[in-house]
Amino acid sequence: MSTARTSAAQAASATKTSWIPLIVVVLTQIQASFAVNALTVSMAGITSDLDTPATSVGTAITAGTFAMAAFILLGAKIGSRFGTRRVFQIAVAIHAAAMAGVGLSQSPAMLFIAQASSGAVIALIAPALTVFIATNYNGAQQARAIGLLAAAIPAAGVLALLIAGWFAESIGWRYSFALVVVLGLVNLLLSFRLKKVPAQPDLGIDWTGAILAAIGIILLSFGFSGLATWGVWLATDAAPFDVLGISLAPLLIILGLVVGQIFFVWISRRQKQKRSRIFDLRVLATSSELAITACMAIMLFVGTAANFLIPLYMQVVQGLTGIQTSFSIIPYTLSIFLASTFVAVLYNRFAPRVLATAGFIVVAGALALIAFTIRGEWGQLFIVIGLVLLGLGQGAIVALVFNTLLSSAPKALAGDVGAWRGLVHNLAGSVGIAVASAFAVGMLASMVATAATEHPEISPQLISEVNLDNTNFLTNEQLKQTLEGTSATPSEVAAAVELNAEARLRALQISLLGLGALALLAIVPATRMPGRIAGELPKQLEPNDNDTVDVTIPLNPESAA
Repeated sequence: MSTARTSAAQAASATKTSWIPLIVVVLTQIQASFAVNALTVSMAGITSDLDTPATSVGTAITAGTFAMAAFILLGAKIGSRFGTRRVFQIAVAIHAAAMAGVGLSQSPAMLFIAQASSGAVIALIAPALTVFIATNYNGAQQARAIGLLAAAIPAAGVLALLIAGWFAESIGWRYSFALVVVLGLVNLLLSFRLKKVPAQPDLGIDWTGAILAAIGIILLSFGFSGLATWGVWLATDAAPFDVLGISLAPLLIILGLVVGQIFFVWISRRQKQKRSRIFDLRVLATSSELAITACMAIMLFVGTAANFLIPLYMQVVQGLTGIQTSFSIIPYTLSIFLASTFVAVLYNRFAPRVLATAGFIVVAGALALIAFTIRGEWGQLFIVIGLVLLGLGQGAIVALVFNTLLSSAPKALAGDVGAWRGLVHNLAGSVGIAVASAFAVGMLASMVATAATEHPEISPQLISEVNLDNTNFLTNEQLKQTLEGTSATPSEVAAAVELNAEARLRALQISLLGLGALALLAIVPATRMPGRIAGELPKQLEPNDNDTVDVTIPLNPESAA
């Protein structure tokens, strides 16, 4: 009887929970995501005002991303030790100040420092958002809150398109970052309405683990980012240096993996010794939770890679402007938003493993549909259907895996879950772009070299004059300009343009099919996800339980399945 009363009281409490914390969470996620998207949309204005190449803007974006990834595990522990709300408020204020620095930048160096600073404080913000959800919401409300948090990222992309794009073409790109400053102040004021999460002043910070994590992440990030330009194996001319002719990129990746293994050995040993550690392995205590992480990483890899390849083809190959490209992929972005928001209604009917499996099948089918029907017309019916299906599958899976991972862990580990989610999100996305770019360029170079050799109208002399090893995605006009300095005849130029156009399309199609195949392979870990439905969540520890920091609590793998 008392159990029934307790359950009823908890249900009533859940229904009365204010949505103010969720508003803060969503607006803060938009603040962080909008800032990065605004940089991308404003690239032309920034390069003109600061008299700097576009690569400088890309370097600034990368600096922020690397800083966030490198320090996000440390950020979760700082929030736990000094109080999540207090740390969040300081971080939001610093992020707003950093955005003011971006908007007031007078040099590429100032832009770089401001953006790197914003990335570092996002490492404090991201884990806090998860803690706010875990400590304020339960059950169906928590599932909806997580869906809205996931949906805030594509929503920020749409807002950046509509607002930052308009500002960049009318009153100036700097006003976009002034808007982010205002949003930061709003979030700071609203944060005082959040209830305090008890601090853990006795929590020790594992600085060795933090340094190992930062070094490993930075090595992996630079390694994967350099694959396309420095060379996948043999070093190219663009590589800063080589080791016996081997590219620096794979060497950095190998070193990053080695440091990563050392990191996990280190925190595993400290966990067995019941000492403080930078990341709590109970977040990944069972094979089910490892499967959730694998699904999260694969979906972010596939989704980010597709989101890179399609705009690349639109802008570089077809010559569409940024605004035209953004409007072309709005169906994709909006479908991610809708799926992330409303997938929670399916949790009561289907198990996570069923939803994840179905989602990956939809993603694979959508990529195959786009690959086989793409002909350069982004408004045609099958392409729009493919983009919508891709967004629905991606949005549903990202929200699902985050919700499942959070509900599987004790509430006291919500900061670790948030940090792990941010880490996987950043690394998987960065690796997805890097690998997709290297693969697509490699396929393009291979097909161009083969077709040029076999084409009857292209002479061996012309082939010898063009460095096919540096083949990249070029517009027809760029290719014609490249051939102007060669012995190419008008007929050879026409043949080269036709050959290149066909190779570009085939490279994109094969790359999309490869991503679709990877999505199908993700069904294997998807079937290892939990079989529970909403309402069957494991008992969770309260955030003020001191023993949750240093005491390993055994989890039953069977109950997680």
